[in-house]
Amino acid sequence: MSDPIAIVDLFSGPGGLGEGFSACRGLDGKRRYRISLSIEKEESAHRTLRMRAFLHQFETFPPEYYAWLNGKVEEPDWKKVFPKEWAIAEDQARCMELGNNGCTRFLQDRLAAIREQHGGRTLLIGGPPCQAYSLVGRARNSGIAGYDPELDHRNFLYDEYVKVLEYLEPAAFVMENVKGMLSATIQGNAIFGQVMKDLRNAGGKDNYQLFALGTEFLRSTEETRPQDFVVRAEQYGVPQARHRVIVVGLRQDVVDGLPKQLHPHLERKPAAVSVSMALSGMPRMRSGLSKSDSDDAWEAAMKEATKMVKQAVADLSSVKRAALRTELARLESEYQSIISRGGDVEGGLVLPAACPPDLQTWLLDSRLNRLPQNKTRGHMPSDLGRYLFAACYGRAFGVSPNASDFPQALAPNHRNWSTGKFSDRFRVQLAGRPSTTVTSHISKDGHYFIHPDPAQCRSLTVREAARLQTFPDNYVFLGTRTQQYVQVGNAVPPFLARQIADALLPVFAFADTKRFLSRDQTYDRGWPSLRQRPNKHRISIA
Repeated sequence: MSDPIAIVDLFSGPGGLGEGFSACRGLDGKRRYRISLSIEKEESAHRTLRMRAFLHQFETFPPEYYAWLNGKVEEPDWKKVFPKEWAIAEDQARCMELGNNGCTRFLQDRLAAIREQHGGRTLLIGGPPCQAYSLVGRARNSGIAGYDPELDHRNFLYDEYVKVLEYLEPAAFVMENVKGMLSATIQGNAIFGQVMKDLRNAGGKDNYQLFALGTEFLRSTEETRPQDFVVRAEQYGVPQARHRVIVVGLRQDVVDGLPKQLHPHLERKPAAVSVSMALSGMPRMRSGLSKSDSDDAWEAAMKEATKMVKQAVADLSSVKRAALRTELARLESEYQSIISRGGDVEGGLVLPAACPPDLQTWLLDSRLNRLPQNKTRGHMPSDLGRYLFAACYGRAFGVSPNASDFPQALAPNHRNWSTGKFSDRFRVQLAGRPSTTVTSHISKDGHYFIHPDPAQCRSLTVREAARLQTFPDNYVFLGTRTQQYVQVGNAVPPFLARQIADALLPVFAFADTKRFLSRDQTYDRGWPSLRQRPNKHRISIA
């Protein structure tokens, strides 16, 4: 087998997409992909990215790392302890903004070196920032006076991805983005159609064939529709209903002769993974209070919240009232056992037997004694009653309550509460289903991410959100807790990325057996931002 396939990772975030590829190994145990360069502009996400790049320099993570995660020592100065590996990580993971002149000059030199070393046996991955494409982002932008989508650079950041694609001309690429990209328009023109055209013609007309992973053996010709490129993560073993546009492209000379059964596609899992399968083995921990938190204060707040909910449900129908009072009776005997468990609890390092074995293997790490970044955050006592009601309602009826389901006594003082715009303002994640999409909004207040266990009466921790995103338990997010939540919410599920990596392996294996005759082995192309198109050529992939 040849050396690992070289990866360039753009808009990397904390590294979810790259993690899936980095973890892909063959039957011989050797890595099939290796990241040569990753770029992320946000400082805390870059720190996380660099830490993972450092760890991937080892076949087995060093014991110093586990001593830190298990709380035995403070975080070491990695640069002093492992100077060689840290230097490689610093060179690989760069904190830069694509489109910036300094970044462009750096990329031109670095990508030329990657081409020189690896030829066409390279892979480009990444997802341009999605705020301007997402439905929520567009709704927010519409409320900004004088907002002009043509002047919003975020609408065109994919162009930076295309420039790198033209310059590097890898054998394959993977681009990920929000589903809202499919319906986003500028002056009535569909953004997605232009994106597809630019990807297909990067480096020359029809230079890339585009593939929809969720539709077996279907490529972007007349029969494909934009929605074919939507990948629903819950169909592939991710305990989360996360729907994203994922476009895979193969260079035309790689596709030529490629058997149709080797065209990249994902195999659906036989059954969905629920929130309970991912979280029920974790420690049960009480919520915190945003002010004056203590075990006694929390117990008093829970008694008051329980009393408030009991009184409030009297206004509901007899069926709902009876079911919710049964749940509240169960609750009073349950929360007593977790009063002193406010976070950083050891143990909880198992998954229920119902969780698929491949996901268990992916998430768990036997060298951990506790789950890192699993500390609960504080909530206002006034919100505990709403969390309690939502969790009890979810457990009783198998759905999260809308605003119209809440008793008037529990309604928050929000202007939009009764308008229908934010009818699910307090949303419990249901134990028996995949979670809703984990987004960066989880960093705000947690109202959309209420834990399904009423006794815990809280929002999800960073680690619980990371579990739903399928980050391994040994994956640490750096920065403040708010920054950690944002990183988790913005990431690609690594377990899904690993399956995409597996789907591309046969393509590279087939290409390794081919012998391309290069028409032009020179690398004197100008950077695409100069509006110079590269000469037609072929780079040997072998």
